[in-house]
Amino acid sequence: MNRADISEHYDEISHCNRCGFCQVACPIFRSTGHETGVARGRLALLRAIIEGRLEWTPEVEAPLFDCLLCGACTANCFPAIPTSDLIIKARAQYLEKVGRKPIHRLLFDHLLPYPRRLHLAARAVALGKNTGIADLAHALGLLKIFGRDFAQANEIVERFPTRPLRDKIKNGAHSGSGQSLRIGYFVGCGVDIISQDAGHATLQLLKKIGKSVRVLENCCCGLPAWSYGDLKAARKLARRNLSIIAAENLDVIVTDCSSCASFLKNYPQLFREPERQHEKAVMVSARVKDVVQVIHSMEAAGTASHPAVTVTYHHPCHAARGQGLTTEPGEILNRLPGVEFRPLTEADWCCGGAGSYAFAHYELSRQVLDRKMSNLQKSGADLLITSCPACIMHLSYGVRKHGLSTRVCHISELMV
Repeated sequence: MNRADISEHYDEISHCNRCGFCQVACPIFRSTGHETGVARGRLALLRAIIEGRLEWTPEVEAPLFDCLLCGACTANCFPAIPTSDLIIKARAQYLEKVGRKPIHRLLFDHLLPYPRRLHLAARAVALGKNTGIADLAHALGLLKIFGRDFAQANEIVERFPTRPLRDKIKNGAHSGSGQSLRIGYFVGCGVDIISQDAGHATLQLLKKIGKSVRVLENCCCGLPAWSYGDLKAARKLARRNLSIIAAENLDVIVTDCSSCASFLKNYPQLFREPERQHEKAVMVSARVKDVVQVIHSMEAAGTASHPAVTVTYHHPCHAARGQGLTTEPGEILNRLPGVEFRPLTEADWCCGGAGSYAFAHYELSRQVLDRKMSNLQKSGADLLITSCPACIMHLSYGVRKHGLSTRVCHISELMV
């Protein structure tokens, strides 16, 4: 694969006419008001680099990596410039010029490709978090090795489960009560390590509709590495998953992480057509479904009993803009007995979590989150539903910080 070269996209970047419509929808710009924090400012930066007016130096890191990659700018751009994709390509070239950080080499090369190692690391984090050792490390300044904001962001996750979900549900085949559907369950890292209630609910749901459900022995989908600009690491993770998934005789591959679903569907874009992996990626991606799609296609709304409860919905960026899943959640919630669905103002605005973004950009993410919490409070909902574990984690933090009584949960949890 060729090295990253943002100059190949000069024509796309030049389509920006600086109209400013991206300002209206950009959560970072609405929080800071800085031109470097909006699409047209970032595109101007890339153009200056291509034209030789700026160099690849550490000074360009902030405007490149402060972007949430939420895609809201493209949705409000008349020429539909794919700014998020361009930023990722620019990040890749930046890493080639300046180098990767040690924490990312550890994460992308030595942990995410190997679930057992990731589980050991997660257990260590859980021990530190749940016993207060992490607070001691914070006080000593040790957490600064993970990034300038990591010490502050330590409070985002209230408590870690001591065991991964995979220790509780086991990989391999599970019998279902459905007629013929053979389902593969792709367990994302966030569900495996943190949002385990969602995972239990999803597996229970899939067993109701499938003849068999195979919990796949997948590793990370590769999106964190891709978003960071480490394209080589992302492709390595994708190849590993393609090998595992393609070896199974499955009708559909389901995941309850909208970020994983979006990236899995885009696997063909990671490999050029002459490559052996491209055909395999096309075959696998065609079978991938977000669990929201599965729930929406079910004949029955669900068997769970819901005493009068008001709910609202937050659209993860990788669901709404990444997959076009905008109407399905509301239609699902509207047909659930005992549930009053109240649309959330700016429901498709990023919550500020953006995967690990909040850990590296705590103050920016908090400003974005505060806006989301203000809208949530106005809704008066008892439950805030979504379909992304990273969003669940960050929204739950927002609820705690703002003293709200709203409970945050995954849409799968309402269905069982």
